Amino acid sequence: MTTVLQLDEIRQLVDVPQLIAELEHGFVLYSDGKVNVPPVGFLNFENPPGDVHIKYGYVLDDDYYVLKMASGFYDNPALGLPASDGLILVFSQKTGELKLILLDKCWLTDMRTAAAGAVAAKHLAPQNIRAIGIVGTGVQARLQLEMLRNVVDCRRCLIWGRNAEKVQEMIGELRAREYFQDWGLDLEAAGSVDDLTRECNLIVTTTPARSPLILAGQVQKGTHITAMGSDDHGKQELDADLLGKADLVVADSISQCVDHGECHFGVKQGTLDEARIMELGQVIKQPTTGRASEEQITIADLTGVAIQDIQIAKLVDRALSGRLSGA
Repeated sequence: MTTVLQLDEIRQLVDVPQLIAELEHGFVLYSDGKVNVPPVGFLNFENPPGDVHIKYGYVLDDDYYVLKMASGFYDNPALGLPASDGLILVFSQKTGELKLILLDKCWLTDMRTAAAGAVAAKHLAPQNIRAIGIVGTGVQARLQLEMLRNVVDCRRCLIWGRNAEKVQEMIGELRAREYFQDWGLDLEAAGSVDDLTRECNLIVTTTPARSPLILAGQVQKGTHITAMGSDDHGKQELDADLLGKADLVVADSISQCVDHGECHFGVKQGTLDEARIMELGQVIKQPTTGRASEEQITIADLTGVAIQDIQIAKLVDRALSGRLSGA
């Protein structure tokens, strides 16, 4: 029998610390070659502008295979509609039976994307974080910051976006939330990207930019940058020279990032040797391959891998089974 879950039900089943741990395990499985993940399917639209990502795969000798569709239509907010939508389908790996339909409206994709940012920061950020820098003002900007509380100790955050009004709206919204009040995080608007890169040594970029927002000369020694906006062909948040300047470049998936991530531009323009790129799963499994000093510049290029969708879907399934069994 197929179980269908709506968003309100799904929200109650996701535990954030467990999700972060599941993604760590998933990235290791992926880098160890224990996951079958075909190339991402893309549908791109121009009028109105939008894109659909289709990701699917399975862990070898596991119970399920998973198919996820997630869309972003960027004019939707002006129509009073959410920009994102999507669902996840969970099938039996033994029989092909459709076991679970997760009508999550892209919430699970948002959560696993933000949790991946936390994983990257946990394993690559410097120990002493002066300030967190968030580039962008959308859903992912908020979630990335929220997730970081689980893995870093910092009490100051600067936010920059192209629209200063949206930055102030975001700051006001976050200050009003009990979660951020309990954290004691001081939230400020950055006047420019220069201001943000000068003050912050943990930076997360969360935009659909198609030209670099952060240049090589702006980044200080000892900075970690997680770039998660370049999830499709043509998107770029970081200057290709910055990839060459970095002491360590880590990809969630080397093949994906070279195809359509920040690494794509570095390799294409000759500033980054593909052989230098590490995979996040490798760094998690062998911490000595990660940040070697507080002075290094490190970059995590996160394009989003189907193993994240597999892991979060399995987390929901286990939580649902536990609730139904009374455990």
